[in-house]
Amino acid sequence: MSETRDERQEAAGHLGRDLTLYVLARFALVAVVAALLTLVKVPLLVALAVGIVAGLPLGLLLLRGLNARVTAGLAVRNERRARERAKLRAQLRGEEPAQS
Repeated sequence: MSETRDERQEAAGHLGRDLTLYVLARFALVAVVAALLTLVKVPLLVALAVGIVAGLPLGLLLLRGLNARVTAGLAVRNERRARERAKLRAQLRGEEPAQS
């Protein structure tokens, strides 16, 4: 993982957009699978159930790049939250916060 700090900051900066796109793409994938199944006269509820089940592995395969961006953004956000939590705990113990 040889990302620079700027790349990680950019990943975190677009997390909301990337997460929204990923969720919408997953819903669209389920809808496409269900629509294709309804075209061949499969009942709608069955088509939706199959679409949800088939959409899980298809989404992992087809949306790999978007999934990687969302994962990177979440990792940066979690890293930042862990640093802030450690800083707060140090302050609560009465220690001087380290300058970063």
